[in-house]
Amino acid sequence: MLAKGGRRILNNQAKIYLYLLLSLSVPLILFIVLQINPAWDYHLHSPDGHFYIVSIVSSAAFALAIAAGVAAIRLRNLKISFLSLSFVSLAALCLVHGLSTPRDVAGATTLPSNAAQLSILLAVMWLWLSSMSSNRRIIVWLSAHQRWLLPIWTASMIILCAVLWLFANQMSWLQLKQETIKWAATLLITGLNIWTMYRYLETYLSTRFPLQLAVVYSSGWMIEAQLINVMGKMWMISWWISHLMLLASVIAMFVGIYYQYRSSGSYTMSLKQLFQNDPKKWIRGYMSPAVRELIRTTETRDAYTAGHNYRVALYAIQLGEELGLKRDQLRAIAQGGIVHDIGKLVVPDHILNKPDKLTPEEREVIEKHPVTGFNLCRRLGFMQEELAVIRSHHERWDGSGYPDALSGENIPLLARVTAVADVYDALTSSRSYRAALSHEEAMSIICKERGKHFDPLCVDALVRIAGEKGKAFKASVS
Repeated sequence: MLAKGGRRILNNQAKIYLYLLLSLSVPLILFIVLQINPAWDYHLHSPDGHFYIVSIVSSAAFALAIAAGVAAIRLRNLKISFLSLSFVSLAALCLVHGLSTPRDVAGATTLPSNAAQLSILLAVMWLWLSSMSSNRRIIVWLSAHQRWLLPIWTASMIILCAVLWLFANQMSWLQLKQETIKWAATLLITGLNIWTMYRYLETYLSTRFPLQLAVVYSSGWMIEAQLINVMGKMWMISWWISHLMLLASVIAMFVGIYYQYRSSGSYTMSLKQLFQNDPKKWIRGYMSPAVRELIRTTETRDAYTAGHNYRVALYAIQLGEELGLKRDQLRAIAQGGIVHDIGKLVVPDHILNKPDKLTPEEREVIEKHPVTGFNLCRRLGFMQEELAVIRSHHERWDGSGYPDALSGENIPLLARVTAVADVYDALTSSRSYRAALSHEEAMSIICKERGKHFDPLCVDALVRIAGEKGKAFKASVS
């Protein structure tokens, strides 16, 4: 069975690589064939046709950017924010490129070529940033300003486009199509996009999220658009292929976003769910497709862990509300809590469900799961607050926890809240190696650990909302 499963995985990966190779090689082969056979490479001088194609690309890219930008804020996913900014850049400068080409057929200014080159350069820059892990310093800084990224960058693009358009005749010094500069730009674009493709393909092979694969194709076609644009001769059929590649790049992202989010329900319903007071409905409203897929993967491996994660998230939301956490913090604790044990996916079953006491070696394996989960989720665009929950929910107030031996208020607040919810649910749930404790027994253990294992404020909040029997508290997860 294992051998068959391994062969199936290898076959699937081979198909992915084959399809990717074909999608990238066919346009290049076509371009090379046309270059080798000039008689087939017709001259198609059509400024109006160029305008329409570029307008379609820019309009589609802008629509994609706005939809992705709004979704990114709602889902607290920085990678999607960066994808949004990438296509804002492509849309704005492609529009200038398209509008300026009919006006500048004689080549009086460098505006069309400069706008085209800048559109790909800036789009590639944001795609590259989206491939970075979300605990990098620059990404952490940008995540703190996520809500403002889309409006500020859009305004910046509008200003840049206006300057390029109004002062085109005075910007002859800006020669992005000059031989040395255009090849330097091509090397930069190719290098950044190859790295982006590698990072997203690596993540896709682990998660199988459609959007990850869409970015791989989109980045590859951007490379081809750049290469064909600098090597081709303007208005020839072979030169037009670069514009079709840009259009394909945008379409790939549309398809990826559609398949990634089609399971989430309608956008209107998702917005309504943001304002639900019922914790169960509320957490479903915030659950991103990435989280849903992680939960499905967990349930396939270990139904208990998936149910435990869900209950912990709901308990943690109620504790957070009692502590007066802000809405964004509650959203973070919901998403972080529901995948806080995702790192246990790599823990062998004989250790995870062992009925006897764990050996020191087995304990060491178990204690790696917060870092494993952290490393997976930082590649998926989870923000710092969620990552803190995943990494630090086993830290202890007195510094005796793991993986970083943090203590007191050095432990992130949301992780301290989740730690109390985590232990409460673990104690009141049945496992293969022990029966569930009663609410009273669990509360007694947690209260004894006040100021040692747990933040005293979090324990006090649990005491206030759980009550003597905990019926109302526990009923919220049924």
